[in-house]
Amino acid sequence: MPLQIPDPVIGAWTKGFQANAAGLRLSEVGAAGLHLSDLGTPVLTVHSDALRHNEETVFAWAREQGVSLAPHGKTTMAPALWQRLLDAGAWGISVATPWQAEVAIDAGVQTVLIANAVTDAVAAGRLVGLLSANEGLRVLCWADSLEGVAILEKAVREAQNAGHSHSGHSRPLDVLVELGGAQGRTGARTVDEGQEIAQAIARAAGLRLAGVAGYEGPFGPDRSDTSIAAVDAYLQTIVELHTLLHYPADVKPVVSAGGSAFPDRAAAVLGRLGGEAEVVLRSGAFQIHDDGFYSRMSPFGPEIGTEPLRSAMHAWSRVVSQPEAGLALLDAGRRDVPFDLGLPVPQSTEGEITALNDQHAFLRLADGASVRVGDVVRLGLSHPCTAFDKWRVVAVIDDPDAADPRVIDAVATCF
Repeated sequence: MPLQIPDPVIGAWTKGFQANAAGLRLSEVGAAGLHLSDLGTPVLTVHSDALRHNEETVFAWAREQGVSLAPHGKTTMAPALWQRLLDAGAWGISVATPWQAEVAIDAGVQTVLIANAVTDAVAAGRLVGLLSANEGLRVLCWADSLEGVAILEKAVREAQNAGHSHSGHSRPLDVLVELGGAQGRTGARTVDEGQEIAQAIARAAGLRLAGVAGYEGPFGPDRSDTSIAAVDAYLQTIVELHTLLHYPADVKPVVSAGGSAFPDRAAAVLGRLGGEAEVVLRSGAFQIHDDGFYSRMSPFGPEIGTEPLRSAMHAWSRVVSQPEAGLALLDAGRRDVPFDLGLPVPQSTEGEITALNDQHAFLRLADGASVRVGDVVRLGLSHPCTAFDKWRVVAVIDDPDAADPRVIDAVATCF
């Protein structure tokens, strides 16, 4: 089903596009004959061939593993990129907050997995109203406490009493028990606690017990044998809890884990459930990938017998100052590029980004390397989740290695 893709008119509000693209609608950018040199700096781009390669690689692997993908839409918050995932066979789109869920529903996504507990009663009520108004919509969320279940039950009851179910399509809200573990993030800390929460969901009017979920990332800071063993042990507790629960007859339970660092382990452990559950992995960073954290953490490549993923994102930043020998200041800073999981890496010259200010990057040049004021430097980035949130429009280019890449499309984000 085609999504509703934002198609704004580009203007001064569009960082990177403000000059030569002003007045164009987003959908017109691809036919406008623009090149990278027509855009301002700093600017974020995605590479079309890398996007396609990453999507084809991961979806082919998922089919071989017998698991479904609900990629995390929060990575890009770009409906145009979500459309590519759905076209590739995504089971649905994951999000992290009720607001993100409403963005996805408004765009036309029909299966939305909120990978989080919904404890905002007003937001929960709105979700109930959206379910009532759209018979084809499925929304799933998590609960990791009895208090959270009570909030959802009260929100559903109040929404129905307020007449949000007037269309006659009143359906229960699907809730998954979130299981965590010691030193983890959210989630019930033991299988016994998970069972209590499941029983509360099953008793709650307007809610339906729909599965078990969690996030394995905190249990493995790297790909060492120790980390993988800890991740597997945690994932096994999800399987254990699932096997202890009693689901409604009309529900095929969803069992979900699989961030972008350990999707292979989630597929290996949860995939043993076979046809008794819908095993849904939420890996989202694979579509964009990166030149930093995920280039080190992702298993895709020789480790699991696939092609390696390729970074589809780059930033392009101009030299604005050379105040001393060996130092260049670029015009990209913390407002433009991610820095939480590693600083940008210069790729068109030798050197190191040593610090970022709001609007500047400090480039320490390697011996023998040189740049001039006005030159544009290509930067490799780490962590797509904190790259896209800094951009309202992102350029799609044909070849980042070309002397002057062609701009063949543009996508809008909804942060």
